[in-house]
Amino acid sequence: MSTSGKSQLAGAGLALLAVMIWSGNFIVARAVIHDIQPFSLAFFRWLCAAVCILPFSFKKIYEERTVIIASWKYLFWTALFGITLFNTFVYIGGHYTTAINLALIGTTSSPIIAIILARIFLKEEIGLLKFAGVLLCVAGVLFLLSRGDWHNLVNFHFGTGDKWVLLGAACFAVYNILTRKKPPGISANSFLGIIFSVGTILLIPFYIWDVLHAPPVQWSANLVYIILFLGVGSSVISYLLWNSAIEKLGAGRTAIFGNLLIIFSSIEAALILHEAFTWVHVVGMVLVFSGILLANWKMFRK
Repeated sequence: MSTSGKSQLAGAGLALLAVMIWSGNFIVARAVIHDIQPFSLAFFRWLCAAVCILPFSFKKIYEERTVIIASWKYLFWTALFGITLFNTFVYIGGHYTTAINLALIGTTSSPIIAIILARIFLKEEIGLLKFAGVLLCVAGVLFLLSRGDWHNLVNFHFGTGDKWVLLGAACFAVYNILTRKKPPGISANSFLGIIFSVGTILLIPFYIWDVLHAPPVQWSANLVYIILFLGVGSSVISYLLWNSAIEKLGAGRTAIFGNLLIIFSSIEAALILHEAFTWVHVVGMVLVFSGILLANWKMFRK
């Protein structure tokens, strides 16, 4: 296998690991709906993430301050879409629909939006195999949405929670594209330290609104553990893995791995939240896996 092939295979492994960790995000969105409001959950998650990563990135941020200041507009928009809006919309959606639906809508739309945006703004090519792989992934997700009967798609409609998750998926697709445009003078740790901090600051007004208008947070040891998981695992670790995968694979190809969220999330939802998990999910997952393999077939042949 060539050096390029090994790099892409490593990128696939990084994306896969990031998705495995991220899948817990949809479970949390449903599990804590009676304990904490969406804005508060997002605020404490990213505050935790910023506090964890800043000690390791502060020195680099200082050394790269000239490039960072010059790129403040780029960093602002990246933080807004990737930190402030994306997960907040998912947490809002969690108050209206199931964990499996949260993953379904996100995995249906985000990869497609990312590939289209990557083609328009980054001029990334959409080859025949990648296009066929995306179609197969979409077919798998549609099969899940139809619950194994294609006639159900005729009467399918997006509920309130589905619409919020769709907005979140669009934000994550924009984040994928923006990450590819990261100035080379900004290191990975500096980048995450800044967008985590800026994203948290942008959440403050919404957190204050929660404090003034929403029921108070029902603090418990379980909720603290969940916020730590979100802040360290689903934020610091997963974002480092995902951004590294984008550098190795490209935004469009990496986004395809987002389809695996439905697989991991469905299994977790069935085991933890006792949501229904049937043969329909198994068939849909096989289609999604096949689509990912097809879209990345050239990578495995190198």
